[in-house]
Amino acid sequence: MLQLLLTGLGCLVLLITMAPYMRIRHWSVRSFDFPLLQIAIVATLLALVQLAFHPDAWWHWAGIAASGVAAAIQWVRIYPWTPLARRTVVKAKSHEPEGELKLLISNVLTPNRQADKLIALVEKHQPDILLTLESDQWWGDQMDAAIGEAMPEAVRIPLDNLYGMHLYSRLPLEDVEVQWLIQDDIPSIHAWVKLRSGKRIRFHALHPRPPAPSESDESLWRDAELLLVGQTIAKNNCPTIVAGDLNDVAWSPTTKLFCKISGMLDLRRGRGRYSTFHAKYPLLRWPLDHVFVTEHFTLVHMQRLSEIGSDHFPILVTLCHNPSRADENESEKADTEEREEAADTIEEAQERRGEAPV
Repeated sequence: MLQLLLTGLGCLVLLITMAPYMRIRHWSVRSFDFPLLQIAIVATLLALVQLAFHPDAWWHWAGIAASGVAAAIQWVRIYPWTPLARRTVVKAKSHEPEGELKLLISNVLTPNRQADKLIALVEKHQPDILLTLESDQWWGDQMDAAIGEAMPEAVRIPLDNLYGMHLYSRLPLEDVEVQWLIQDDIPSIHAWVKLRSGKRIRFHALHPRPPAPSESDESLWRDAELLLVGQTIAKNNCPTIVAGDLNDVAWSPTTKLFCKISGMLDLRRGRGRYSTFHAKYPLLRWPLDHVFVTEHFTLVHMQRLSEIGSDHFPILVTLCHNPSRADENESEKADTEEREEAADTIEEAQERRGEAPV
């Protein structure tokens, strides 16, 4: 009876492993994009436990094979986000303060009122740019009082719907736009940042709606927003940073397609997962807060910071604008079929915009 149960579980974990490869947007399928490491560990343990029972029937071996295949697929998928893999963004070789940009991202969780913890991190690390997600008017007031003088350049979008944003900067912000790209209640910030060197870089701050029972039945809205920004980046071909809580993991089909469409690079590849969610549950963590860059940048430092009372950890990234080393970075390009897939996703979302949940 136990072996039958283990065989069934092996087949189930294989089905869960294959789910992300299906072109199904429902949240119940897309949710399996997230727990990559957790599924890999479960599949590996299932295979080992079944082997320990000395299988002697064909269906015992079928269960082992299912678990083993699932484990192999998941470990292959996770490999690029380990220190063993090649880094797609190379490490900065020298200290070039005029070309550096220190960015701190924090999903603060709207009901959370432990602003003192985030303020302490800002005072300790002195970022050039602070991006807060889920920040309402209360959070904006706390930030204004604490860092408004030190970071005078600001974009404030206080909302009570979990999609408020605040952007604070020590560096000049130019041509700032607040856009509602795919849904009328989901803002995004787009601006040029002038570095100390005088060079300008493009900055996009995003927080698309996730596929989840309490948010949206499908991933269409998130996928379309990411891919629309990706198309824009590809057309402009300038030094660009995309940052925010993307409500997606780096290894999902959507984020990988976004990187191919835009030419953006994932700082985590070859370094680790740097999981930022869920701060309260160590066994259920994955990276939702991201910084993607074009090939014009090298990485000085990346760090997940201490908790601030939110369900997300903040993340701190220091970049160096260094176009001379662009050839050392490794980006992927979308083929014709992938570009068509992105265009179809965006078109569908735009056509259905009036049906979007608000």
